[in-house]
Amino acid sequence: MASLLPMQCVASLRKPGSLIHLRGAASLGINKRNYSSKKAAASGEYLNHSVVPSMHYQKSLPRLPIPKLEDTVRRYLAAQKPLLDDDQFRTTEKLTKDFQSGVGKQLHEELVAQDKKISTPATSQVNKVIFSNLKMTISKTFRPWSDMYLSARDSVVLNFNPFMSFNPDPKTEYNDQLVRSTNMTLRAGILEPEVFHLNPAKSDTDSFKRFIRWVPSSLSWYGAYMVNAYPLDMSQYFRLFNSSRIPKTGRDELFTDEKARHLLVMRNGNMYIFDVVDKDGNLVEPAEIQSHLKYILSDSAPTAAFPLGVLTSENRDVWAGLRNKLVAAGNAEDLWVVDSALFCLSLDDESMTDHIHISHNMLHGDGCNRWYDKSFSIILTKDGQAAINFEHSWGDGVAVLRFQNEIFKDTTEKPLVHPGSAAAAVDSSSAVRRLQFNLDSEVETGIQKAKENFDSAVSKLTIDALEFKKGGKQQLKKSKLSPDAIAQLAFQMGFLRQYGQTVATYESCSTAAFRHGRTETIRPASVHTQRCAHAFVCEPGQHSVEQLQGQGFDRHLFAMKYLANSQSQALHSLYSDPAYTAINHNILSTSTLTSPAVNLGGFAPVVPDGFGVGYGVHDDWIGCNVSSYPDRNVHDFLQCVHKSLEDIFTVLEGKALS
Repeated sequence: MASLLPMQCVASLRKPGSLIHLRGAASLGINKRNYSSKKAAASGEYLNHSVVPSMHYQKSLPRLPIPKLEDTVRRYLAAQKPLLDDDQFRTTEKLTKDFQSGVGKQLHEELVAQDKKISTPATSQVNKVIFSNLKMTISKTFRPWSDMYLSARDSVVLNFNPFMSFNPDPKTEYNDQLVRSTNMTLRAGILEPEVFHLNPAKSDTDSFKRFIRWVPSSLSWYGAYMVNAYPLDMSQYFRLFNSSRIPKTGRDELFTDEKARHLLVMRNGNMYIFDVVDKDGNLVEPAEIQSHLKYILSDSAPTAAFPLGVLTSENRDVWAGLRNKLVAAGNAEDLWVVDSALFCLSLDDESMTDHIHISHNMLHGDGCNRWYDKSFSIILTKDGQAAINFEHSWGDGVAVLRFQNEIFKDTTEKPLVHPGSAAAAVDSSSAVRRLQFNLDSEVETGIQKAKENFDSAVSKLTIDALEFKKGGKQQLKKSKLSPDAIAQLAFQMGFLRQYGQTVATYESCSTAAFRHGRTETIRPASVHTQRCAHAFVCEPGQHSVEQLQGQGFDRHLFAMKYLANSQSQALHSLYSDPAYTAINHNILSTSTLTSPAVNLGGFAPVVPDGFGVGYGVHDDWIGCNVSSYPDRNVHDFLQCVHKSLEDIFTVLEGKALS
C-alpha cells in the first residue's frame, strides 16, 4: 500500500505540526436531508448544492510543476547517502550523473513537452503522461499512476487496502450496532469545495464564500490564494460512491454507476441489498432504513457455506478468471448490483476485545464478510465499533478521511435514529433482497482455496500499538520543533537501536493542492537524521534534533521510467542499480493521521521484511499502530521507539540521558 493517509502535508503548504483543516459536509451523492416526500434535483447535480459549488476551484487549480532534472538528481543522491557505504554511493552517483546527461535528459524533455501539450490548465506530471484524453472513464483514469495499483496482481488485502477506525460515539447508548449502522447509512449533506485554510478567520466565512462564488472558475483559485486559502483537488470524489474495482486479467478496471440507489449489506458472508435513495434522489425515511437493517440483523439464514466475498481477497488474475465463470453461470446482474452499490456495510456478529483485535478485524477480518473491491466499506461490529476499509486505486485518504470526519460529526451531533426509536412498520422482507449466486463446483473450489490463501496470509501478520504519554505536540511546538519530524526521528532511532542500521523509509505527502494531484514521497532518512539517531543511540553524550523537510524526487523518476517503458525503450542502468531497488524497498512505511473522528488507522507492511507504521502526534501524547511479518519483531521495535521518544523528551527537558 503506497499510502494510508496522505493528509500530512499539501505539497509546499506543509507546515510543522499542522494538518489539513477540513471544512464542509460530506455528500452521499444525494440531496441534503430530503426524504421521499420532497422533490430533489436531477441526478448528478447533488455535489453542487452548496454556497460555493463543489468543483468551483477545479478549473483554476495550479498544475504540479515537473521538477528540474538536476534537482531530482540532487535529491535522489541525498536520499541515497545514508543508505549506502562510500563505494556503493560512488557507483550510484556515477550511474545517476550518466542518466542526467544522457537518456534522463531526453526523457525529461519529452515529459515537459507532453506536459505543455495537455489542453487542461493543470494536471500532475504522473497523471498526465500518455494521457490521450482527460475524460474519466472506467478504463482510463489517472494513468499512469493508477496503473501501479490496477496492474498489481497481488491481493488487495494487506497489500493495498488500509483501514481507519471511528472513535466510539461519546453517548455510549448510540454505539448499539443497529442504531449506529442506521445513522451512518443515513448521512448526507452539502459537499463544499475542499480548502486548506491558513487564516480561517478570513477565508472560512460566509461572507467570503458569497463573494468567491461569483468569481469565475478560471480565476477562483487566485481569489482564495489572496486570503491565504488553498483549494484542494476534488477529482477523486466521484469514485467515492457507487464504485468498485473490477478484476481483469493483467490489469483491473474501475467501475462507477452514479445512477444506482441501493446499499450493499453483508452479514455472515451473506449479501443483501435494498434502496436507500428513491427515484427522485431523496433518502428513504430513517425508520424504514432502520427496519431493513433490523431485518438483516435478525435474519436466521445460516452463515454462507461458500462466501463469495473471499474471492475479492485472491490474486487478481485468479479472481478475474473465477469472476468470468460467475458471469458465464448467469450471475452478471447480481455482480453489477454489488459493484454499483453506494458502498458496502459489513455487519459483524463479533465483539471487539481491544485495539489490536480492532486493527486485525478492520484491516482484514475473516475474509468472508467483506467485499474488498468496493471503493469503501463501513464495518460495524456487534458492540458498535466502526471503521472504514477502502480500496486504494481510485484515490487517497483525503477523500475518505473527509467523509469519515463528517459522518462522525453528523452521527454524534445530529443522529436521526435514537436508542428506543421504533422501526417503521414496513415489509422489509420484500424490500430487502438476499443475493443468491449460481456457483458451480469450480467456483466453490476457488472459494475454498481463496479462504485457505487468505487465512495463510493474515496468520503471518502481527500488530502492536504504543501510547507514549510523556509528551506530545504542545511541548514540541514550544521547543520550536516539528512534531512529525520528531516522530520520524524516533522511528529512525528505534530501527537503529534494534537492527543497527538506517533503511529506506517512506512517508506519504499529499499533492492535492494541485489539479489531479495524489501523493509524493518524503524520505525521512537523511544524513542529518542518521547522525542525530547515531548520536542518541551510540553517543548518548551528544544530542541534536533535526527538522525534516520533504523533497520529492520519486514521482519524477517514476514518470520518466513509465515514459521509457511506454515507448519500448531500454531502461537506463539507473533503474537496475541495486541502490535504486533498495531505496524503493521501503522497510519503514509510515503514514500519519490526527482527527477527532478517528481512533486508529493501520495497514500492513509494504515489503515482507518491513514495518507498517501508522501514527499520530496528539497534544500531549504520541500513538503508533504498527504491523509486521515474521521477518521483523514489532514488539521489540515499539519498545525501541518508546525508548527513543523518552530520550528525545528527556533532552528537551534539559536532562542528561541515563
